[in-house]
Amino acid sequence: MAKILMVLSGVDYWTLTDGSKHPSGYWAEEFVVPHRIFTQAGFTVDIAAPVDGKPAADPVSLRPDAAGPEADHFAAYIEEAAEALANPTALPDVKTADYDAIFLPGGHGPMEDLAHDPDLGRILIEADAAGKIIAPVCHGPAALLSANLPGGRWLFAGRELTVFTNAEERLNGTASRAPWLVETVMSARGAVIRSANPWQAHVVVDGNLYSGQNPASSKPLAEKLVTELSSR
Repeated sequence: MAKILMVLSGVDYWTLTDGSKHPSGYWAEEFVVPHRIFTQAGFTVDIAAPVDGKPAADPVSLRPDAAGPEADHFAAYIEEAAEALANPTALPDVKTADYDAIFLPGGHGPMEDLAHDPDLGRILIEADAAGKIIAPVCHGPAALLSANLPGGRWLFAGRELTVFTNAEERLNGTASRAPWLVETVMSARGAVIRSANPWQAHVVVDGNLYSGQNPASSKPLAEKLVTELSSR
């Protein structure tokens, strides 16, 4: 069966434009729903994070007003996975060849650490060269910014993908406080952004790059991976 590396942010904050640290981390739904889908399909899922990183769910993502009626389920699932989350594989120790896919949940945390992590950049470059699936969701595409080739060229320039859009960031009330916006920066680096209406589930596939726009996209994105990996 397939083996998936799920790379989570290792911080519990997001630095805003005024320099303050806003409580953040990974978005609960984007961890729980894909992890559940992958394990129910019989896949092995390993969790990784930057060196000394301690993955933490964004507290807002566990509130019923943000997460909806599944908030308690998300919290319970995370509690059941507490040991794995507390002991992630450090990114320098990851052997890319051991995995069939790299999955990157969002939340604002990845903008803080994964976007600049050279060890993740190495993993993504190796995974792409081997044709392995790379699948970020929501703010998870920010982590792709770590994959810089010799000479400074970005690995994913010219590729089609979707991200948590500027419109969604504005509707979320966080755009004015963000030091940078994922859609803006990735477009500037050469990504071809294909977005749907705010909050609509939306998945884009470009070769081995599978991406989801927002939390609602977590489920269809994970299901696409299961379909593809099960057919190999």
